[in-house]
Amino acid sequence: MILRLLLTLAALLSVPAAAAQSVSDQPHTRVELIAESLRPAPGSAVRIGIMLSPKDGWHTYWSNPGDAGAKTRTAWTLPAGTPPPPELAYPVPERLIVSGLMNYVYPHPNVLLTSVTPPAGLAPGTVFPVTVKVDWLVCSLEQCVPESATLTLPLVIGDGAADDDEGIRIAMAAAALPKPVDWAAKWAVSNGRLALLVPFGAPAKVRAAYFYPAEDGAIDYAAPQTVTIAGEALRIETKAGTAPQGAISGVLRVERKGEPPLGFAITAQPGDVAAAGVPLASNRPLGEGPTLLPVLLAAILGGIILNVMPCVFPILSLKALSLAKGNVAAADARRDAIGYTLGVVLVCTALGGLVLGLRAAGSQIGWAFQLQDPRVITALLLLVTAIALNLAGVFEVTLSTGSLGDGMVRKGGMAGSFATGALAAFVATPCTGPFMAGALGAALVLPAAAALSVFAGLGLGLALPFLLIGFVPSLRRRLPKPGTWMVRLRAILSVPMFLTALALAWVLGRQAGVSGMTAGLAGALGLGLLLWWLGSRQHRGGHGWLQIGAALAAGVAAVALIPTSGPAQAREAEGARLLSAQAFTPEKLADLRASRTPVFVYMTADWCLTCKVNERGAMADSTVAAAFAKKGIAVLEGDWTRGDPAISKWLAEQGRAGVPAYVFYSADGKAEELPQILTVTKLVSLG
Repeated sequence: MILRLLLTLAALLSVPAAAAQSVSDQPHTRVELIAESLRPAPGSAVRIGIMLSPKDGWHTYWSNPGDAGAKTRTAWTLPAGTPPPPELAYPVPERLIVSGLMNYVYPHPNVLLTSVTPPAGLAPGTVFPVTVKVDWLVCSLEQCVPESATLTLPLVIGDGAADDDEGIRIAMAAAALPKPVDWAAKWAVSNGRLALLVPFGAPAKVRAAYFYPAEDGAIDYAAPQTVTIAGEALRIETKAGTAPQGAISGVLRVERKGEPPLGFAITAQPGDVAAAGVPLASNRPLGEGPTLLPVLLAAILGGIILNVMPCVFPILSLKALSLAKGNVAAADARRDAIGYTLGVVLVCTALGGLVLGLRAAGSQIGWAFQLQDPRVITALLLLVTAIALNLAGVFEVTLSTGSLGDGMVRKGGMAGSFATGALAAFVATPCTGPFMAGALGAALVLPAAAALSVFAGLGLGLALPFLLIGFVPSLRRRLPKPGTWMVRLRAILSVPMFLTALALAWVLGRQAGVSGMTAGLAGALGLGLLLWWLGSRQHRGGHGWLQIGAALAAGVAAVALIPTSGPAQAREAEGARLLSAQAFTPEKLADLRASRTPVFVYMTADWCLTCKVNERGAMADSTVAAAFAKKGIAVLEGDWTRGDPAISKWLAEQGRAGVPAYVFYSADGKAEELPQILTVTKLVSLG
């Protein structure tokens, strides 16, 4: 790159070297020449180190400096007959982004190692001076300065015994070098993305990993690297560079819990690379991994809150009021409560297990992933429409009249209560309320058994209110006495279900376009007419098996006719418009962060109720828009309505299983995760 060439040229044309000595203090760096033995044996290699200690706020560079910088250069002067020393070996570097450029640097003292072998014929006591001219580049965040020094170490031929002090420094420097390994690493490029697969023992224990390429052109240095576990290997994916070809060598830096970081010198050959797997736990901030108890409690609390959602509350209310009709034995109440709880817990656990299984197979999906399919939205639309019409009294659901079974929603019975619980859990999946996001995100990095217990905890929280009513007689006694008011309440409860159906039709239009929404509404209309026909026969005392079959056929036909792909509607959220939100891409986020632009990233979906509340509430406030504009905060919006692999990866990196998700990246590179319920005060305080 031009900038790198200019910096390298500047280093080569640097100031004259200081007088020969083993230590030199330059304006921004202290440099030393050290050896593991001051009395090297003839014919035996002695390790030599060049120790560079930059002052606070300054840094030197790795052998591949990244987007900018220059490697350290040496010119050796050795006694006659001494072979030239090998290339310098560098310790594992650190990363630093300056003005959008990724640099591989050493902000702390670092030792570059090589070795010198005195000729075999030298007699003991012979002076063996080792001289090196060192040219290096040292930079701060504001400027770069080429520095140079000529160092001489007056060794004397002897027995090769290690020096007490310098030998320890050399040994520590050697321990800091990346360990050469012969792992069968592979790499491949697809759609401008380079994927590197590195076999690694016990990859689940890895908390963080990063690949430093040894040569230029393999990767885009500033692009983020996504690390996942693919079987018994680590998979690193990032934006490909300008010319990845042949074998790619470099250093894999790995962090494991409770251990210091390790570096491995690897070489990858072109080949097939497995799909992305489970994200590393350490893609989130380092620290202790999630412990089960607080995550489980958060899941239970999140499930309890789901009961007040408009699509769940009517179902819970009817189940609760079914126990208020009187003459319900305590054993029957407990049976209903257990059946309802089993239905909720099993559906939540099954959905969670499906998420975990698909993620382990390489899919980047999260909670409520099924709602990204228009056919599922259509099925929910028809189901909620049927529930709303039932609550409104259009038809009844009693097995005795040959219909769908009032016991399925209102009467009770173990099977009916189980079905009602399963229904409540399924229709609750569009909602991600407070406490749920963190709990479900943590579940994705817990062991499988613990993760399933978290999803079961979510179901337990959702079922807990009815479970308590069934097992606590005093709560049942506090329920209102039966009366005609229950008929009116039932009709009132149909209103939120009709509104839910309307919202699902809107989501369907977003996903499948006008034609998809029309097909869904036509199916709902046909279903409604058939259920009205069923209700009219019920009122005359007739059976309705024909109507049931016709209704089911209409529903299946409506779902089958929904296009699974099509022109999704453009988003019109008021919050996105006022905040001048741009579409999220990993590259755009990386560019903004590299340029030190503060960024507010939010992930949303049309079927996410909490997302819509935030977008039309706090995010749509003019005060927030004015504050963001004043502070220069860029806004990136990710639409997960129909699924997006890039958004799924970002959510995984944040430890999130679904939307909404809100993260603010400040100009200094720090990331702050915001709560799921946004407030104007919180948004205005950003930056």
